This record gives sequence, structure tokens and C-alpha cells, in this order.
Amino acid sequence: MPETIEIQLKKGVLTLCVLALLNRHDSYAYEIASTLSVAIDMGEGTIYPLMRRMQADGQVETYLVESPSGPSRKYYRLTDAGRRALDVQTTEWRAFARAVESVLAAPAETPGTADKPADKGADQ
Repeated sequence: MPETIEIQLKKGVLTLCVLALLNRHDSYAYEIASTLSVAIDMGEGTIYPLMRRMQADGQVETYLVESPSGPSRKYYRLTDAGRRALDVQTTEWRAFARAVESVLAAPAETPGTADKPADKGADQ
């Protein structure tokens, strides 16, 4: 069964969303997943492979924080490369979103009239 456009869009912006969240503050994977679950209805299972890939790409780094109620948590923070990726992806997303909005907002044309020149003498 082909993926819906909603699923494709979510996958396309997931890295951008994670970068934006980590730009606000360091966080651990479950917290990121929970935030994205509420914000864009993204499943928790998708975040862990993404975090590993972002770490391998040098966009995030990790550190451990001791927890009084259990094992230490692995926190993620943006690297300089992650901040640059956020800037680039934000610019690209905004340009893309504006382009889509302009297409959606354009008035519908009557079929067969797009290629015909306007008859300038018709109103005279």
C-alpha cells in the first residue's frame, strides 16, 4: 500500500523538527519523541534510528545525565554542524512552503483558456 502524502510529509520534515527542538534546549530521545507525537502525530519508534543517524552525521552529540529515579539518560545537543543544518533546512522549508501555498492559492483557470490570449476588443 503506498504511503499517504501525510506520512511522506512527516518523514520529510522529521529531521528539521528534531533540529528545531534541540535548538531550543538539549533533550533525550523519549522527550523528543513525545513532543513530536503530540505536534505532528509521529510515532515514537521513528525517532531512535533518526537520532543515531544524526549523531553519525555529526549534527548532534550526546552526554549522560544521572537520574535519581533510574538509569542515566542520554541527552542530545546540537553541534555547530547541526545548527548549520537547521539554518539550511529552515530556509529550504520556508521557500518550499511558500511555493506550495502560492500554488494552492492561485485561482483556478477555466479549462482551455490558459493558452488563449485575451480578446482586447471584446469589451469595447
